[in-house]
Amino acid sequence: MKTVKIVVGGQLAKEKIAKLIRETGREKVSVTVMQDIQAAMAVKNGVADYYVGACNTGGGGALALAIAILGMPLCETLTPPGRSCDEAKIKTALSNGKRAFGLTEEHVPQVVPLLVKQIIEQ
Repeated sequence: MKTVKIVVGGQLAKEKIAKLIRETGREKVSVTVMQDIQAAMAVKNGVADYYVGACNTGGGGALALAIAILGMPLCETLTPPGRSCDEAKIKTALSNGKRAFGLTEEHVPQVVPLLVKQIIEQ
């Protein structure tokens, strides 16, 4: 079984996100915390499979460099302020080829495990 490589960028909660990815994915994932530009380049160059980042809006600091490097079609804001997401939104994003995901820091504990489970099940 192939290990899914996930990089963590964004502006907030990087270590918290990485810990949740490791706890949820266990041996099925590898996770590396990086600066945004490094993380986005890792996905672009095929070194990593997915990018996850958090900020206060779920799209600005979480995804700005990912959008610039990967392009908007590969990026998805999962949770803007005040609105969480469910498995259906994550499944749709993954089915549509999204590779970089942004969320607000407040939603990290709920959304990161859902995202990792859906990535693994793909």
